[in-house]
Amino acid sequence: MEGSFETRKRELEKECVVPSGVFDSSLQRLQAFMQPFLNVFRRCEQTTHATQFVSGLCSDLERKNAESIAYLYDQDRKTIQHFIGESQWDDQALRDELATQVGDQLGETAGVIVFDPSAFPKSGKQSVGVGRQWCGRLGKIDNCQVGVYMAYVSSKGHALVDTQLYLPKEWTEDKKRLKRAGIPKDRQLYRTRHQMCLELLDQHGAKLPHAWVTGDDEFGRPAKFRRQLRERNEHYLLAAPSNTQIRDLRVVSSELPDESTSDMPTSAQRVDKWAAARSDDEWTKIEVRDGEKGPIAIESIKCPVETGWKRYSTLTTEVLVVIRYRNRDSRVIQTDYYLSNAPSDTALAEFCRAAKAHWRIEECIKRGKSQAGLADYEVRNWCGWQHHQTLSLIASWYLTVETRRAEKKGSRHDLQSSSSFDRGHSSYAIAMRYTPRR
Repeated sequence: MEGSFETRKRELEKECVVPSGVFDSSLQRLQAFMQPFLNVFRRCEQTTHATQFVSGLCSDLERKNAESIAYLYDQDRKTIQHFIGESQWDDQALRDELATQVGDQLGETAGVIVFDPSAFPKSGKQSVGVGRQWCGRLGKIDNCQVGVYMAYVSSKGHALVDTQLYLPKEWTEDKKRLKRAGIPKDRQLYRTRHQMCLELLDQHGAKLPHAWVTGDDEFGRPAKFRRQLRERNEHYLLAAPSNTQIRDLRVVSSELPDESTSDMPTSAQRVDKWAAARSDDEWTKIEVRDGEKGPIAIESIKCPVETGWKRYSTLTTEVLVVIRYRNRDSRVIQTDYYLSNAPSDTALAEFCRAAKAHWRIEECIKRGKSQAGLADYEVRNWCGWQHHQTLSLIASWYLTVETRRAEKKGSRHDLQSSSSFDRGHSSYAIAMRYTPRR
């Protein structure tokens, strides 16, 4: 036994050896990768700074801010800081090019567009958009900046596409503060995060082939946002809070009391109470991925429901999808609720695929923060935040491109599950993917 262990250990150690020249060729590929993005810059110094900055974001620096990257390439830190924080160049054009590349390389008709806010804890009051708001990283309301991110997910991979900085109301009502932070006039009006998502969708939706739009319960809560997606002919699967009121349309109408004078039907109930009342045989088990001790499965149920309020003329028919997770002791440890405007005969596996795609944006943001310096900026104004975020999204995309290039393409059932191999559910012929711990 000990001999076989040592043999396997040596094999693993051999696999970990990086051949000489690998990173040199990667830097050469970075130069070619950056060419489509460099057309927006007017001076050769800017193209050099942009390439060096993205390269620095992809490096192993502990803090990937302008100063550290400048020292990495033996540059004057003030030059790089000026390039990020004050130099006038069109960052939106770079993100448009990024969206085009993501759509071309990862695009599939079954793709999913995902929206999610992410907070950056900050001290002080001078940084653009900073304020007391919910910070998921800290798990409480605290001083932070919040960016709304758009990601694209398909069976080929997932990547961040664009972002916008959320400005709290106290910012948009303080003209001096807006001017001091250098916020453009067309961005000074207050916009909700839902409006920002719709703007991103209108801007990039045509470039990203997709079948679904998903988001967390912040986006699934307002009926207005769901209605605006329906008006755009988008199929959505949005998380809903556990206290969302719904009416089960499977209940025979003749058995219901008179509801002509009520705002919400008297048969309405919270989604968590509805789900708790379902018997075990009503749930469908769906295998999501292979685990070390066998297939890992979730339980799901769907139901046509009525949501909204008569008073506000928001009553509409949607599909409620509930997904619950069990631990190894078969105890339910988490239950998620979703609302969708997809046809009620849509397969449960397809709903689960769209719901699972929503979690990919968290992986994208985590990778951006840990590997591409997404949260390592040290700027206070609007220009600096936008520039750093844009180049960080490009760096994150380059890492994704390099990962896809290095991984073997295709899917084989005799190989261990990994992020590069799809797992199809035999009953529904639908791809289920996950990213293992590394």
